[in-house]
This record gives sequence, C-alpha cells and structure tokens, in this order.
Amino acid sequence: MNAEMKYRKKPDWLKMPSRGAEEAAKVRGILRKYSLATVCRQAKCPNLGYCYQQGTATFLILGNVCTRSCGYCAIGAKAEKPYSLHPDEPDRVAEAAAEMNLSYVVITSVTRDDLPDGGAGHFAKTVGALRNRIEGVRIEVLTPDFKGNNAALKTVAKAEPDVFNHNLETVEKLFSAVRPDASYNLSLSILARYGKLSPSTPLKSGLMLGLGEQDDGVRKAIHDLRSSGVTMLTLGQYLQPSRKHWPVDRYVTPGEFDNWRDFALSEGFNSVASGPLVRSSFHAELNYRSEITGLNLLDL
Repeated sequence: MNAEMKYRKKPDWLKMPSRGAEEAAKVRGILRKYSLATVCRQAKCPNLGYCYQQGTATFLILGNVCTRSCGYCAIGAKAEKPYSLHPDEPDRVAEAAAEMNLSYVVITSVTRDDLPDGGAGHFAKTVGALRNRIEGVRIEVLTPDFKGNNAALKTVAKAEPDVFNHNLETVEKLFSAVRPDASYNLSLSILARYGKLSPSTPLKSGLMLGLGEQDDGVRKAIHDLRSSGVTMLTLGQYLQPSRKHWPVDRYVTPGEFDNWRDFALSEGFNSVASGPLVRSSFHAELNYRSEITGLNLLDL
C-alpha cells in the first residue's frame, strides 16, 4: 500500500448528500447535550449529513479509540492504555434516542480488546436502557468479534436485540492485510454461533467493495456469510478516509452493485442493500422491515 498515493477522483454517482440544515442541527445538538459519539462522525461516513437531516444517527459506545488498527478505518486506533468506561453511557444513549424520537436504534462500538468481555456487558446494558426508555423500540447491535469469547456472545444474546450485526468487511484473500488483528473465519464463526444462541434473531453482515478484491472472492464471501446463517447483507463502496489509509483500488459501478444484490438474493439472503453509498446502518430500519416482511423495500 502506497501511503502517498493520490486520491482517485470520485465518479458522479458518489456525490455526497449535503449536511442538511434544521433537523441535522437538532441531531448534533442532542448528541452534544448527552456527550455521545457516533460512528457517522468518527468513521467519516459520507452519509452523515443525509442521516442527520433524517433525524437519525448510529451511536458509538465504549469510547472513540479502538484497540485495533484496520487499514480502512478512520476511527482513532491502538489505545496505548485501557480507558475507562462511562457507566451512565447506556442511559445517555437511551435519553438521546428518545429525544430524537427514534423507533429503530443502531448501536455499534470500537473494539475493546482490553476488556475481559470485550464490552459485551456494556452493549447489553445499552439495549436494556433503550427498552426501558422507549416503548416498542427496535434495536440493532453492530458488534466487534469479542476475540471469539462465547460468554460475551451469550451476554449480548440475553439482552435480545432485534438484529445482530457483525461485519466481515472484506474478502478472505485481503483479510489479513486489511484487518491484521482480526480473522475471516472467526468473524464467520461469531455470526454462526450467535445464530445458534438466538435462532429467531436475524443475522446481518456487510462487505466493502473497491479494496482490491476479485469477483470470485466476493462470491465466496457472500456464500460463506449465507452458509453462516446471515440473512441481511449490506454492500457498499470503500472510500479512503486519508492518504494514510488503505487506497481505493477502483470505484465499483452502480450496475455492478445491482448485480451483486441479485447474486446475494439468489444465494438466499432475505434483505440486501447494495449500492455505492450503502453502509451498515444506512437505512437500517428499511433493511430490517424488508427482512421481516419479505418485501423489497430497499431502493438504494
């Protein structure tokens, strides 16, 4: 990877939505009020303005510094020493979600390898706080791999989120280079094991395209995810956060994303969001509704 590589010029189909105005300002104000981080901002998501303007955001818990260093991720990485959890964070998330009038909440986190349970207990407390605060709320958790800790998976499963999401992110051939502290097979195992712990909970995962993968690798990854019990899939374009990050190999066309969606559906997925600007939590509620109704509600 060449850290000095110039950014590739983005094609027209990757024009980012504007930041929005009144509703986006309201969301930013609520997040400041409760001192909360979002993956939208920390990961430099291109859809931040659009989602904030729609009155939603994806909460980032367990701090904003990760104990791993993935080549694609903009979130601060490799904490030199453990940092304290904030025991009131679950309640602050719940209050913010209530003030934002959210009926579907997505919670994700940095990876916390310094914690014995990887932060699973904090996930569970956040799910519980949301249930107590918002009647009928639907909750999706997007978790790290917890280093394969089965007790951690059980802790999350006991909290009964409505969707369990763990992203594979890339194909097997690139995995060790792009995600050196993680494992392709472990991620698949996490999804399969969670499915056995909570058979009625939909499993979700996602891949980024444009990292240098080949079509056969994408087909294999999609097949492997479906074989692991995943029924909800997101496919989006990788965008390089800075010149220090993994370079964009190419921009995948909207037509190719349509083809990958059709392939994933042919593999047996119930809900597939596939497009250049798709991210794990982009239109997550529509993805969930598509999963439970069997209707194609996604036009991304």
